[in-house]
Amino acid sequence: MKMQLEKIIIKDNRPVPVSDEDIKEGKKKTLTYHILNLHNKAQDDRLLEIQFDSLTSHDITYVGIIQTAIASGMKKFPVPYVLTNCHNSLCAVGGTINEDDHMFALSASHKYGGIYVPASYAVIHSYNREMMSGSNRMILGSDSHTRYGALGTMGIGEGGGEIAKQLLGRKYEMPYPEVILIYLSGKPKPGIGPHDVALKLISETYEKGILKNKVLEFAGPGIKNLSQDFRNGIDVMTTETTCLSSIWETDDITKEYYEMHGRNDAYECLQVQDGAIYDAMIELDLGEVESMIALPMHPSLAMPIREFKKNAKMYLKEVEERIHSQTGVQINLTNKVDEEGNIHVDQGIIAGCSGGIYENIVAASKILDGKEIGNQFTLNVYPDSMPSYLELMKNGSQTRLIKSGAVIKPAFCGPCFGAGDTPSNGSLSIRHTTRNFPNREGSKPQEDQACAICLMDARSIAATARNKGILTAASEILEEDIYLEPYHFDQTLYANKVYDGFGKEEGNYELIEGPNIKPWPKQEPLKNNLLTKVVSFLDDPVTTTDELIPSGETSSYRSNPLRLAEFTLSRKDPSYVKNAKEVINMDESSDQIKRVIECLKDRHIDVSEYSLGSSIYANKPGDGSAREQAASCQRVLGGIANFAQEYATKRYRSNCINWGILPFVVEDKEDFKDAWIYIVNIRDAIISDTEIKAYSIKENVVKEIHLSLGTLSQKEKDILLSGSLINYYKSE
Repeated sequence: MKMQLEKIIIKDNRPVPVSDEDIKEGKKKTLTYHILNLHNKAQDDRLLEIQFDSLTSHDITYVGIIQTAIASGMKKFPVPYVLTNCHNSLCAVGGTINEDDHMFALSASHKYGGIYVPASYAVIHSYNREMMSGSNRMILGSDSHTRYGALGTMGIGEGGGEIAKQLLGRKYEMPYPEVILIYLSGKPKPGIGPHDVALKLISETYEKGILKNKVLEFAGPGIKNLSQDFRNGIDVMTTETTCLSSIWETDDITKEYYEMHGRNDAYECLQVQDGAIYDAMIELDLGEVESMIALPMHPSLAMPIREFKKNAKMYLKEVEERIHSQTGVQINLTNKVDEEGNIHVDQGIIAGCSGGIYENIVAASKILDGKEIGNQFTLNVYPDSMPSYLELMKNGSQTRLIKSGAVIKPAFCGPCFGAGDTPSNGSLSIRHTTRNFPNREGSKPQEDQACAICLMDARSIAATARNKGILTAASEILEEDIYLEPYHFDQTLYANKVYDGFGKEEGNYELIEGPNIKPWPKQEPLKNNLLTKVVSFLDDPVTTTDELIPSGETSSYRSNPLRLAEFTLSRKDPSYVKNAKEVINMDESSDQIKRVIECLKDRHIDVSEYSLGSSIYANKPGDGSAREQAASCQRVLGGIANFAQEYATKRYRSNCINWGILPFVVEDKEDFKDAWIYIVNIRDAIISDTEIKAYSIKENVVKEIHLSLGTLSQKEKDILLSGSLINYYKSE
């Protein structure tokens, strides 16, 4: 893979260096500019105001989003809003709480005009690919893997606050993003699948941070050598580069996809114009991609399986040390390597919006045809939608898998976030899913439980299963491409079960709210000064949203803010909740606050009216999921600020702002360990973009420190001053 990190231009369908005279109009010729311009409602291109064609959420996020919009004055859904039930569809954890939320979504779809997809019918991104995507469209989803670029649709994953804004007729604000050309050439070798290509791209770019908050534009002659499923499988994983969105050139293969789904009018050929200018380019020869494996605990820790097998004990020892460093739990993985050097795997999973795609499962079934996986290795396969499930049943793919010893399960995202197929302690699992973050598979380090999750393509997972759990790359056993039976979409499945109420809202329809659906607690506006205690100091290089608020079993309480907040940082800092509650229950009579105030007065620092709350320090918080609970749970417990060297994603920073949490950037992290922070005239500093005057108080010593909030739009300023997005809309 080659990187050109300076501007390049497309001329005669090839990227070449840019000259000064090229630049003026070149950016306007990208697919990205074209689509953003179609949706931009702002007068000033420096800050785009985007109105999306449709919205989507799943059953971990939609209750809070709809409650926020209702509290802010929403009367109906102004654009199609798809509510899928793919994250808590088991209805097994927490009694009937999950199904209560599903009934809330169905009643909301009647009342406000939504689109309701029943549990087990489709994972969120598969339904949107099949039914909502379209050339030149934009979709906003409250899930970080909202990516439909390979279908000519720009998808952006954000926290629920941004969805609520769209439901209220407001716009999505962002500066014009940099655009990176991903130039594809060549053709994948036999056995290479979309996860292999995606992991290669992620491993080369994530650590460098070169794609953060940028749009990836895929072009080049290699695209024609990829099926639509293959393209979709690469595209959904671009989230793991921390890019903002993605868009691809489209062709007759894309056209056929839309025709198959009965949506001929959704297709338009998108091709990069001659003279298009890009901020940088990555050239990826598909023919050079090998079968890949991403080691715990991030998709970017990827390498060829061939390389991993050469030094398996060394790499597994590094994994053991990484798991212990991040979780405190000891795990033995080097014992997975036998005397002959074979690596023994315990579990395989093919699931979700990346793995559960039709062609991945057909390919896996062909590799396993006539073979048996044995009784030591388990393989669970989750087709991504009911139409895929039916077609796999018709063409014999499910039969082949079942006969091999695999188990077929319904459309479900659980293995991606820890709500299903949690491995046994000390296990090594290989998965074609989106993430392998710490404990995302459901293990509990606070109970000394840990396991190791590696990401691999479905083809190599099937090859490993065929070898009874001995790690095997698909490229080791395949010398020619697998024949994949053509897909036939049966639209009657959705017609018979999905409720489409868009444009047919029933204003008098009664919302169904189960006993665990609770409103957001009241939040106070920001006062002129701010006093906060740093109650958690996280010194890992990156802190994921899963570490801020664990997924999995916690999601049973996702519609009850107070109960969900009890899990905040529970896997990373079990003392956080207790410490945050102590701060929120303090007042000026508290001994701690008295000492802090006295120290400040000794320095003649104004200590009049101030907001009091807790805060956290993390080097780089917010990688991963778009769930706004990563911020809202802190806020419910009195959280008022984050201090960081930088924020891993735009969406986490936006979540903080929408919940009234000030996203500070700092210089010296040592100023925040076991410290109180006092900020003078913070309201004035936000309003007028003036320097922030702040002090760190540790052991009765006051030190002046430097803070920044970065660039804030006027609306972001207003939200922070109001104390939350809900307060902001109420004040209007």
